[in-house]
Amino acid sequence: MPGALLGTGGSFTPSTLSTSPGAACRSRAFYGPAWDPQGQMSSPAVKSGKISAYAAVKVDPESDYCTPGAFDLERLFWKGSPEYTHVNEVWPSLYIGDEKTALDRYSLEKAGFTHVLNAAHGRWNVDTGPSYYKDMAIQYHGVEADDLPTFNLSQFFYSAAEFIHQALQDETNKILVHCAMGRSRSAALVLAYLMIYQHMTVVDAISQVLKHRCILPNRGFLKQLRELDIKLALERRNGARRLSTSKEKANPKI
Repeated sequence: MPGALLGTGGSFTPSTLSTSPGAACRSRAFYGPAWDPQGQMSSPAVKSGKISAYAAVKVDPESDYCTPGAFDLERLFWKGSPEYTHVNEVWPSLYIGDEKTALDRYSLEKAGFTHVLNAAHGRWNVDTGPSYYKDMAIQYHGVEADDLPTFNLSQFFYSAAEFIHQALQDETNKILVHCAMGRSRSAALVLAYLMIYQHMTVVDAISQVLKHRCILPNRGFLKQLRELDIKLALERRNGARRLSTSKEKANPKI
C-alpha cells in the first residue's frame, strides 16, 4: 500500500483534555450555564439561540462536563497535531483524507477502501460522484458543502454519520471521508459521527481525531458541532431521567 495512503496509526482510546471539563467550566474563560428556576437547563433558551455561542453550557448539573464556548473549542487545536499528510486513520477503519487521496482510484482499491464520503461533492468542488468509482467495489455518498463559516453543515450531520456507521458495521470495510484538504468539512462530519454514534463529547471527539490528523474545522462548523453537543447532552440527560423514573415506578418505596 502506498505510504501516502497510510497516515499515522496509534491507539484508539478516546482521550480527554488535560484540564477536566469541570475545572474549565469554572474558569474565567467560560460563562455560566443557563438554568430555569428549578435548577434545570432551559432547552428553549438553547433553541432560541439566546445563549451566546462563546459561553460554556452545562446541561447536566450532576456532571462535571460543560460544552465549551466556540473560542475555547478553537483553543483545542492550538495544542498541536501530527504533521499534515494526505490521509490518516482517525478511528478503526475510518480515514480522513484530501482530494488527492479521493482521486487516486488505484491506491484506494489497493488499500481496500469500500466506502467514500465526499464532503465536497459537486461540480465546483471535488467532482467525483458514484460514476467516478463505478467500476470499483466502492459505495459513494456525496455531501455538497462549502467550506464557509456561514454554511449550514449541520443539516448533513445525521445522514453522514449514518453512512459512516453503516459502513463500519462490517469490520472488513474501510471508509474514506474527504473534502479538498481533509481538514474542515470532512473533519466536521467525522466529529459529528463520533459524537452521535460513539457517544463522545465534542471535546473528546476533537481530541481523538487530533491524535491522528491535522484538522481545523472553520469557526462556523465548530459552532454547529457545539450545538450538536448540547443537543446530545440534553438527550442523554432526559433519557437518564426517564430511566430513573421508570425504575422508581417499577420499584416503589414502601
